[in-house]
Amino acid sequence: MGTKALIRKDPVTVYFILTFLISWTGAFLLVAGKLIHHEPVSKLDGILMFPVMLLGPSCSGILLMYVTGGKKGLKDFCVRISPKKAPGKWYPALLIPPSAILLVLVLLSLTLSKEYAPNFFLIGFLFGIPAGILEETGWMGFAFPNMSKRRSALSNSMLLGLIWGLWHLPVINFLGTASPHGTWWFPYFLSFVLVMTAMRVIIAWVYCNTESVFLSQLMHISSTGFLVILSPSPMTVQHEPVWYVAYAIALWTCVLFITAKWSKNLVKKKKPENHRSLIYVIQVDQCKGWTIQRYHSNHEPKTYSSNPVRWVPRPAQGF
Repeated sequence: MGTKALIRKDPVTVYFILTFLISWTGAFLLVAGKLIHHEPVSKLDGILMFPVMLLGPSCSGILLMYVTGGKKGLKDFCVRISPKKAPGKWYPALLIPPSAILLVLVLLSLTLSKEYAPNFFLIGFLFGIPAGILEETGWMGFAFPNMSKRRSALSNSMLLGLIWGLWHLPVINFLGTASPHGTWWFPYFLSFVLVMTAMRVIIAWVYCNTESVFLSQLMHISSTGFLVILSPSPMTVQHEPVWYVAYAIALWTCVLFITAKWSKNLVKKKKPENHRSLIYVIQVDQCKGWTIQRYHSNHEPKTYSSNPVRWVPRPAQGF
């Protein structure tokens, strides 16, 4: 079996392997010297690792689009990434991440501690732009549309969300305002994955209803950008997982609402078509005139009758 045939047999698995290989290898090579010499990895190194990791989902996605679909596959992607493909009525969905973050932080600051008061690091929005554009090229541009149709869109998006959260592992100690997280890195990682999985479902919901990679990119930019802008700072390593869990609960509440209203396939439930036949039966009686019965397959017939009319038989006709 040739390489192309192998890729086309299971393109999504190949995509995930290639994405992790490029991203994690690139991140490792960037700090390999310090790791080999047992030197601490600085926060600046962690920040520089992330742009390198972005090459994984984007390059893998574009490469596999070409391998599996050729020029037609790339042309289809160009259509889906175009702003013209994005219906205007879905732009308000971009307000979900900042609204949920603000709601959670205001409530926590009023009930637990002023430490949870939202920040306003406006330049932080710039961090979301390359992440949204490059990552969604692969996650929603290639992986999600090619995942198994035997599972619901909800299941596929949750699986993709878990993988997306795991993909961040090499830089997890440098994310958030309390970084490095030290011994608290694992609780923070779990809370981070909860947030990422819920956000992936919401992004998939937008994509399923629009087929717009462009809107998916904007949703990612909104999520990452406002997370950087509004995250409380300074923040202790013990308290950061708390507000991430609260934020995850808010997002999962939104997911429950979406699945209740839009179904597990994340699209509007179609009303069953009315296949009932409307039947008119005209009965003519010599003495009583005519009657019309109108009925559906699951209704009792309704009868309409005329005043008695005189019946005039037709002359006999030959065959």
